[in-house]
Amino acid sequence: MAKKSLKIEGMTCAACAKAVERAVRKLHGVEEASVNLATERLSIRYDPSTLRVSDFKKAVEKAGYRALEEDTKIDEDKVRKERERMVLWQKFVLSAIFTVPLLIVTMGHMFGSAIGFHLPKIIDPMMNPLNFALVQLILILPVIVAGYKFFTVGFKTLFKGNPNMDSLIAIGTSAGFLYGVFAVSRIITGNAEYANHLYFEAAGVILTLITLGKYLESVTKGKTSEAIKKLMGLTPKTAIIIRDGKEIEIPIEEVEAGDIIFVKPGEKMSVDGNVVEGTTSVDESMLTGESIPVEKNPGDAIIGASINKNGIIKYVATKVGKDTVLAQIIKLVEEAQGSKAPIAKLADVVSGYFVPAVMGIALLSALGWYFIGGQSTVFVLTIFISVLVIACPCALGLATPTAIMVGTGKGAEYGVLIKSGVALETTHKINTIVFDKTGTITEGKPKVTDVITADGISQNDLLQLAASAEKGSEHPLGEAIVKEAEDKGLTFKKPDTFRAIPGQGIEVQIEGRNVLLGNKKLTDEREIVLSHFEEVSHQLAGEGKTPMYIAIDNTIAGIIAVADTIKENSSRAIEVLHNMGIEVAMITGDNRRTAEAIAKLVGIDRTLAEVLPQDKANEVKKLQQEGRKVAMVGDGINDAPALAQADIGIAIGSGTDVAMESADIILMRSDLLDVPAAIQLSKNTIRNIKQNLFWAFGYNILGIPIAMGILYIFGGPLLNPAIAAAVMSFSSVSVLLNALRLKRFRPVR
Repeated sequence: MAKKSLKIEGMTCAACAKAVERAVRKLHGVEEASVNLATERLSIRYDPSTLRVSDFKKAVEKAGYRALEEDTKIDEDKVRKERERMVLWQKFVLSAIFTVPLLIVTMGHMFGSAIGFHLPKIIDPMMNPLNFALVQLILILPVIVAGYKFFTVGFKTLFKGNPNMDSLIAIGTSAGFLYGVFAVSRIITGNAEYANHLYFEAAGVILTLITLGKYLESVTKGKTSEAIKKLMGLTPKTAIIIRDGKEIEIPIEEVEAGDIIFVKPGEKMSVDGNVVEGTTSVDESMLTGESIPVEKNPGDAIIGASINKNGIIKYVATKVGKDTVLAQIIKLVEEAQGSKAPIAKLADVVSGYFVPAVMGIALLSALGWYFIGGQSTVFVLTIFISVLVIACPCALGLATPTAIMVGTGKGAEYGVLIKSGVALETTHKINTIVFDKTGTITEGKPKVTDVITADGISQNDLLQLAASAEKGSEHPLGEAIVKEAEDKGLTFKKPDTFRAIPGQGIEVQIEGRNVLLGNKKLTDEREIVLSHFEEVSHQLAGEGKTPMYIAIDNTIAGIIAVADTIKENSSRAIEVLHNMGIEVAMITGDNRRTAEAIAKLVGIDRTLAEVLPQDKANEVKKLQQEGRKVAMVGDGINDAPALAQADIGIAIGSGTDVAMESADIILMRSDLLDVPAAIQLSKNTIRNIKQNLFWAFGYNILGIPIAMGILYIFGGPLLNPAIAAAVMSFSSVSVLLNALRLKRFRPVR
C-alpha cells in the first residue's frame, strides 16, 4: 500500500471533510482516507497498482472540491495562506462598508429619535417607502458580491448531494434576499406595508459577520501550525561546498550525498553528514533540546540545521533533502497533525448527517409555525433563516484536529515526537510503563569494575582473553571489557572461531582453547562447576553490577564484573510517574540480582529480569492480559517487537532506526523526564478536545431550539438571524482559541 497526501481547497466545515472522505473511499483500491479540516489535508492509503493521483483529484472534484499536490516549501504555503487571509479581510471590509449604512437606513427610523437622528425625507419609509427599499437593495448587492463564494460553493455542494455550511448560509441569505426583492416588487405595485419587512439587513449582517468569523478562524488556524513553520524555518537556504578545491555557494536543494561541505563558525549545517576535517562544538538544541554544545571531531555525525559554534569544519553529506533528520521530524509532525484521534469519530459520524438534518429541521419549523402557529411569512422566514445560520458544523469539525495540531506541535518543541492522533489519545490511558534497562534507564556505556580470577591466572591474562573473545561482539558489556583491555595497553589474540549464544553469551576458540564468556544460564547449560564464584557473583549482583563468568575448556577461570551508570534523570522521571499514579516496571536480560539492585536505586515497582530479547514482547503481552494499558520505553533493535506490542511504544531518540520505526512516540532528547511529559501532554490535549466537543455539541443543542422559537412559545424573544450569525461565528473562533491554550503547556518535572 502507498501513502499520499493532498491539499483540499473549498472546504468550510466538517460536512465538507466528510464528503471528501466519502468520495475517495468509494474508489476501488483505497484502504483508508482521512481528511483533517484544520490542516485542509487528505491522507490516503491505497493500492498504487489500481489507482493514480489523478483518480483522487477527479473524485474530489466530483464531490465539489479541488485537490492539489502539497506545497513542499514553507514560503509557498505561507504566501498562499496570507493571500487567503488578506482576501477574507478585504471582503469583510467591503461588506462592512455597505452593511453599516444598510443597518442605519433600516433601523434609523425606529431608534434614531432616541438619539436625535432622523433619516432624510427622501428615504423615509413613511414618506418614500420605495426609495427606502431601493436604497437597501443597492446597499446589499455589493455585500452579496463580496460573499459570492458562499453561494457558488453552497449551491454547488447542495446540488451534488453533499450540502455543507456554505449551503446553510446560501439558502438562508438567499431566502432573505429573494423575499426582500419580492417585497420591493409589492411596494412598486403600491403595497407600502412591505417596506417594514424587507430582510435585506439580515442577509447583509449574516454575510458580513460570517466573513469576519472566517477571517478570525484563518488567523487562529495559522497559529495552530506554528510548530511546523518553526521546524521548516530551521532549514538553511544555501550551502558552501568544496568543488575542485574551490568554495562554491549553492542552493540547499542542489546538495547531493557525497558533497564536501565547508562550515564557518556561526553558520548552520546544511544537511546531515560526518566530519572529515576540523573540530568544533555544535549547538543541536533546536532538535534535541540539549542546551550544552556537542563536541565534534573527524568521524562524528552532523545533524542538518544544527549551528556550528566555534570551529571551521568540513564534512561529507550523507543524507540530503527528505532523508535528513530534520525532514523526517517535519514529516512525522505533519503526519501526526493530519491524523485523526479515535475521539474524533463521534464528530465525524454526526457531521455526516448534520447539514441535511438541519435543513429538515429548518423547513419543518417554518412550516409548523406557518400552518399550526398561524404566523406571518416574515415570522416564518425569521425562524427558517435563524435555524440554518445558527447550526453551523464548523466548531464540530475543528474541535479535534486543532487540539491535535497544537498538542503535537507543542510536543515537538519539547523534543517529544508523537506520530499520530491515535498515539496522542491512547497515551493518556497508560497506567503501566515498562522501561528497558540498558541505554534507557542506564547510560548504556558500562565499565569494568571488578576482575576476580581463579588460582594460577592473573587479572591481565583473564582480561586479555575475555577482550580477545569479545572483540567481535557488539554487546555493550563486551565493549566495556574490550575498552578496559585497550586502556591497559593489552594486546589482543585472534579467535579462530566465534559464536554468539543469544541471551547467554559467546563461545570462541583461541589458540586451541575453548573459551566461554557469559551469564549463569550458559555455565548451567555447560555444567561448569562454579564453586565459590557463585557466591562472589551474588555479592557483585547485589551491588548492581553485572558479573560475567569466564570458563576455559569447561573450567571456571574467573569473573569480570561490569556496571552501567544510571542516567541523570531516571530516578526523578520514575518519581514523577509514581506521582501520576502509574506503575513502573523494568525489563532486562540481566540476572535478577543485578536488575533488582538497579531497580531499587531508581524506585522501580516491578522487575522483569533474565528476559531473552525475543521474549520481551511476551512480557508486555502478559501485562496487557492483566488489563493494563502498557507503554514500552526502549532504544535497541531487540526492543522493537516489544515497542510494537505495547499499547504505546516510546523510543529513545539516541536509539536505533528500527526501534524508532516501531515506536508511536520518539524522545529526541533521550531524557526520561520526557516520558511523563508525553503523558501529561496527552492528558491535556484530550481534556482540551473534550472541552471543544462539549462546546460544539452544546452550542448546537442549545442554539437550534432557540432558533426554532422555543423561547417565543413561553413568551420570550425570537432569535434575530443576525445574532444567530454572530453566535455561530463566535463558536468556531472560541473552539480554536481554546485549542490555542495548549500552547501554554509546561510539563511537571
